[in-house]
Amino acid sequence: MKYARTILAVFLFLLFLFALIGERPFSAHFAYYYDILINIGINIILAVSLNLVNGYTGQFSLGHAGFMAVGAYAAGSWADHLSPGLINFIAGPNGVLTFVLKPFPILQPLGLPTVLADNAALVVATLFGGLLAAVAGLAVGIPSLRLRGDYLAIVTLGFGEIIRTLILNIDFLGAARGMSVSGTYTNIFWTFGFAAIAIYIVLGLVNSTYGRGFLTVRDDEVAAEAMGINTTKYKVIAFVVGAFFAGTAGSLFAHYTGYLTPEGFNFFKSVDVVVMVILGGMGSTVGVILAAVLLTILPELLRALAHTDFVPAFQRGLEGVIKIHLPPLQGLLENRLILYSLLLILLMLTRPQGLFGDLAGSRRRVASSASK
Repeated sequence: MKYARTILAVFLFLLFLFALIGERPFSAHFAYYYDILINIGINIILAVSLNLVNGYTGQFSLGHAGFMAVGAYAAGSWADHLSPGLINFIAGPNGVLTFVLKPFPILQPLGLPTVLADNAALVVATLFGGLLAAVAGLAVGIPSLRLRGDYLAIVTLGFGEIIRTLILNIDFLGAARGMSVSGTYTNIFWTFGFAAIAIYIVLGLVNSTYGRGFLTVRDDEVAAEAMGINTTKYKVIAFVVGAFFAGTAGSLFAHYTGYLTPEGFNFFKSVDVVVMVILGGMGSTVGVILAAVLLTILPELLRALAHTDFVPAFQRGLEGVIKIHLPPLQGLLENRLILYSLLLILLMLTRPQGLFGDLAGSRRRVASSASK
């Protein structure tokens, strides 16, 4: 863990340097790629946090979008109603930092009080959204995590739909018309900073003595209970930690898009995150991170592929060779979600354990062969 803390500190420092020097030019000149990077960071947080529940603890949750929605709407409400007061307290005409930096006129053109106030507002709103999502995770986890398998999946799926339906009928949260979020403060530093912290905490939990309870519950819950291990406690802890980080991802999403609708947190969003965990390999943090990156970039690659000009010419040439009339390939590419689904099915048929789901077994086999 000492090396992990060092790596985390170096990574955060490099992110901070990038935020100071390169982020504004990058976001101005490459806005499309900047948007993809932000979405990659948010999806990494979601996938890593769900992997703690589904991968390391062996449960099957389908309600992660519900926790993300709680965090997003909680942080959005905080930003609309409480963040302006915090920003004014820090950087207003009579704010703390304005008063402190008044003797240093050289710093005033940099807008330092405003920058610090905006970032403080984002952090406070994100922590508030994460804490409220963790409370929701605790409220759902205590009564439902005595269940297992398909029954738990149905309960968590129902929870996600209840959250979405409640938001649709609460006028304070914008109901079906959506909610505007004041201040789009999310940037690469906070997105990947929270992603790095999520990875650090999840791996620290799993590799600690206390965290071995998660793996015990996953490997054989009945045997764990027979040994006197409180399996419900470990499942609830994993659920609460996963919900907290899902809430922080929701807050970052809210402060990036600036607008929230309940349909952005429906059942399909939960399925997207579950696919990232399964495709990356249950219980493999590296695999889940790579799957989150891949499944964020892949739809964008297919979007670009759908508008290429070489596909009709390629189809005519192919039909001239095989002497068979093919259905229009361009139409298939334009329906990129169909191709996306076919690629996922192909990958799961050829690699059902996920991209990195069997690394531990492979290492054992290699070590055994080397010893022989």
